[in-house]
Amino acid sequence: MKKVLFAFLVLCSTPFIYAQETGSIEGLITNENNEPIPFATIQLKEAGAGAEANVSGVFSINNVPASEYTIIVSSIGYKTARQAISVTANTVTNITITLSEDALLDEVEVFGDRYKRAEKIEALTRLPLAPNEQLQSISVLSHKLIEQQGALTISDVTKNVAGVYTFATYGNTKESMSLRGFRGIPILKNGVRINSDFRGVGVLTDMAGVDNIQILKGISAISQGLGTDLGSAGGVINIATKTPKFHEGGEISFRTGSFGRVRPAFDFYGPLNEKQNIAFRINGAYDRADSYRTRVNSERLYINPSLAWKPDDKTTIIVEMDYLTDGRTPDQGTINLGGYDTNNIYKLPNDQFVGFASDRQNTKNTTYAIRFDRKLTDKIDLKAGYFSSELDLYTESSYLTTGTRQQLPALDSNQRYRTYYADERADNNSVLQIDVVGKNIKTGFLSHTFQIGVDHRTSEFNSTPYNVTYPGDRSYVDIIDVFTKIPNELPQGVLVAANPDRGSGSQFKSYGFVIQDKVGVTDWLDVFLGLRYTSMERTRGNFIGRQLSGSKTDDALNPLVGFNVKPTENITVFGSYASSSDPRTSFYTDNNGEELGTERWDQFESGIKSTWLEEALRFNVTLFLAQNKNLNLQVVDDAGNGLGYYQQGGEDVRQGVEVELIGRVLPNLQLIAGYSYLDAKYKDHQAYYFNSRPLNTPEHTANAWARYSFENKLEGLSLGVGAYYLGERPHNVWSRSYTHAGVEPGVKPFDLEAYTTVNIQASYRINEHFNIDFLVDNVFNETGFNAYRTAFINRINPATISTILTYRF
Repeated sequence: MKKVLFAFLVLCSTPFIYAQETGSIEGLITNENNEPIPFATIQLKEAGAGAEANVSGVFSINNVPASEYTIIVSSIGYKTARQAISVTANTVTNITITLSEDALLDEVEVFGDRYKRAEKIEALTRLPLAPNEQLQSISVLSHKLIEQQGALTISDVTKNVAGVYTFATYGNTKESMSLRGFRGIPILKNGVRINSDFRGVGVLTDMAGVDNIQILKGISAISQGLGTDLGSAGGVINIATKTPKFHEGGEISFRTGSFGRVRPAFDFYGPLNEKQNIAFRINGAYDRADSYRTRVNSERLYINPSLAWKPDDKTTIIVEMDYLTDGRTPDQGTINLGGYDTNNIYKLPNDQFVGFASDRQNTKNTTYAIRFDRKLTDKIDLKAGYFSSELDLYTESSYLTTGTRQQLPALDSNQRYRTYYADERADNNSVLQIDVVGKNIKTGFLSHTFQIGVDHRTSEFNSTPYNVTYPGDRSYVDIIDVFTKIPNELPQGVLVAANPDRGSGSQFKSYGFVIQDKVGVTDWLDVFLGLRYTSMERTRGNFIGRQLSGSKTDDALNPLVGFNVKPTENITVFGSYASSSDPRTSFYTDNNGEELGTERWDQFESGIKSTWLEEALRFNVTLFLAQNKNLNLQVVDDAGNGLGYYQQGGEDVRQGVEVELIGRVLPNLQLIAGYSYLDAKYKDHQAYYFNSRPLNTPEHTANAWARYSFENKLEGLSLGVGAYYLGERPHNVWSRSYTHAGVEPGVKPFDLEAYTTVNIQASYRINEHFNIDFLVDNVFNETGFNAYRTAFINRINPATISTILTYRF
């Protein structure tokens, strides 16, 4: 027992400190014109130490053990340099390193410098490590990849990551993403959630302002707090917007293509003063487009200004704003002519639209951020940030129903009752986050990279439904037949009026304390330790204005433990355990009035991370298991009416394997490939059949992307091709009892068919300023559908062609 206690104390930080013979490195980073490069990143690969150059390009690294090292220097807009260096005890080694300009600029993580941390990655992980150094599986998709593929949506970008797929688009009005069998994983922008709906209904964003998109797979409770979404245990997506650069540059572009798309965009950045310690950036876009579907269109304005100030060599302050206003036509899509168990989705002609001409959803979203970073020592930083989001939604739209729930007469399979609804939602969220982080702090033979932090999160929404009055005392507008011409004008006599008396909402605030430590035990073993305490206060019910009907406070401890073992220089074997607590239903009571308690998910991961071809290529394999044994589920009767109490529902399990290959097999050939196998099952469950799959959950997904840049006579030309496969998945749940509109108890739901899409891209750099891109998406015009239960059945976009002309300066 004494030996175990001693080992624990050594591991957790306070052993004897042994003296070592050390030296120092001082140097200057310049460009090819002998001009200093400010704020370049310098790292000693073998020691794990590093520094940042000051405004004059000067840096120093102290207390370096005497040995041979590789020094790695990187800066935005320059090629990364590597140089051997020898450190002698009690000696100051002086060096000058010259960086060459990189015509491709920075290509973070996917095809770029894997020693550099992606912009704002700490908002997601809180630990000062590059994505490939983290214990959990994290993918970072750079703005360069987004530009190369001409991506316009979150779904377009995240198809490059194994296992990520679209859960639903709710009539092409949002993007709800899923991962590891969990629906609607949280989507953040700069670390703050945008839409607080626990179902994870998704958001809209514009790629013009995106620096990178970060995807953390699995439980993120250690950094993000208690899970309040259905998809919290599946992962989280963080959209990091562009920030100022301390050198001048920018670009303007114009995109046009199929279905009337017109999209001008701009991005300007640079220093604002002679000292070059204040810089700005402003980018934005206007986007308007029709659709392959008649009467469906969208229009958007987006702008993203930011300002950075470095008052001295050790302090950085960044202020940001992000504004989007978007109006679009909700498109319910088509209908299924078969029964609940039969896939007979009607391929509605493109000139037919099942809604009304007045259907519209308007979205306005503004996010704000201020970040403070202060170097306390060469190895310890103080980081603080405040992030907030304001989301306003207003929707008027049609809705098709079979009339079963309204007990209306049955219709032919090609007919539907058409109703009308309207609602609005105001959603405000904020995060205050303060961290002390350290890199490579020595305690004896142990090395610590750690984070100690606190955070305060708030979320508040208010939803107001509208009363709709139909003419003639009906409960619907009309009946449509998809085999005939569908009228699209809303009949006279339909009245829409707000009903604040039926308004609903919720709010919560939470306080968290978290500590993480990556303990370097030997050259080949790292141990990860983390613990988070969270206290959350949540309203018990709805509220009108600010009149709350009740509240409840819950708290939880969530650990993270794991290891990295390096049997060889290029291979790392890892394993981890993490838990996530969900207080969303903790106050639900059983039929005796006893509260059922906080739900918890437990996750185990293991796998191999490896690098090849002198670290130009990465190959990773991850195995995962996540399970919940005590879901709190509402008890309902056969008609779907709640009985006023809940019961613990049994066990849910998600397990599988993810395989990823990313990098360059040749200097001018880029590759991304991924495959995911997912076994997601309801087990001992009160509501669903044993071993049935959650809705919209595929067993198999796969992705591939290759881009080749020509040399010599064809220099400036590059060609890319990508493919994405989404396997079969149930359109709804296989339920024992009525659980949701459209569900037929006892009937196994039909599967949506698998599909594969192929995209191609050709790019030509005319000169140092002009570039032209030619894109074809869904080249073979594959027909596939995404669906949310029976409410929305939307076809994926058919073949589309786009051309982009870009001027850079």
